[in-house]
Amino acid sequence: MGAKQSRWFWAIVTVLAPVLLTSPALAGEKKAPEGNVAVVNGSVITRADFDREMRRVQQRLLGMGKVLSDSQLSEIKKQVLEDLITRELLYQESQKQGIIVDEAAINEQLKKLEERFPSEAEFKSALSKADLSEATLRSQLQRGMAIQQFIDKQFVQKITVSGGESKTYYDSHPDLFKQPEEVRASHILIKVDPGADESRKVEARKKLEKIQKRLQKGEDFAALAKEFSEGPSSVKGGDLGYFRRGQMVKPFEEAAFALGPGEMSDIVETEFGYHLIKVIDKKPGTTIAYKDVKDRLEGYLKQEKVRGEVTLYVEKLKDKAKVERFPVDDSS
Repeated sequence: MGAKQSRWFWAIVTVLAPVLLTSPALAGEKKAPEGNVAVVNGSVITRADFDREMRRVQQRLLGMGKVLSDSQLSEIKKQVLEDLITRELLYQESQKQGIIVDEAAINEQLKKLEERFPSEAEFKSALSKADLSEATLRSQLQRGMAIQQFIDKQFVQKITVSGGESKTYYDSHPDLFKQPEEVRASHILIKVDPGADESRKVEARKKLEKIQKRLQKGEDFAALAKEFSEGPSSVKGGDLGYFRRGQMVKPFEEAAFALGPGEMSDIVETEFGYHLIKVIDKKPGTTIAYKDVKDRLEGYLKQEKVRGEVTLYVEKLKDKAKVERFPVDDSS
């Protein structure tokens, strides 16, 4: 299983659930047998499978800072169930096609997963926290790889994107290929809380004014930033790297973009305190040339075609399949 195949698979399965939620096969839920959330052509999807997948999805959403309402959580549960049903249907199709996953390929993927952890003990601990045994993980890898091979054989290898298609897309979506102006700047920050009294503000400003005078006499900006700046970039001589409009607070941004390379600002006040800003470099806004984006664009357009074809294929599978769904709102 290569990285390219993996991208195809995960790009596809993560978008199928919303489409499948509109399927007529959803009508009429039944009371679940103990421990089951669905039965797909006789194959059971267990409550444990569902709960495990829900935990993974919720952890990912929490990592993105998203807090779900009860109604949103209910919809996510339905989508997770549909995702599991979709995978089961695709796996069943892979088996009808006689696809067999080589044991060595599974071992290789398992090894790659283990190598992400500092030790075998930490890997096993992570499996335990995810409520996964190694046998269950191997089974999941085998099923996932079988689905990947099926999608690759059935769709990916048969779908092409011409240079004309990608050029048409490029020409008709110019805003997607614009790179905005960027500036690379350093700063010296003397912190002061916005709610600080006037005497504290005056003290902080005077401190920066003394540094400013030293800079005007020719002292090195980076050296003074390392010595006096109270921001995290002080260890790098105040260097903030390149940034675009909208990435810094407004007063800082306006001052930085108004300067030319090598120029230094007057004292700038923001919610963080007082700054002296020196621009190191500026990159004008540009448009990425078609030749530089052609390969990636063709890959994206092919992925979209494959996604559409698989979506239609799964809808047809669901029309023919016997799928029983059971309530999931009382779990996870």
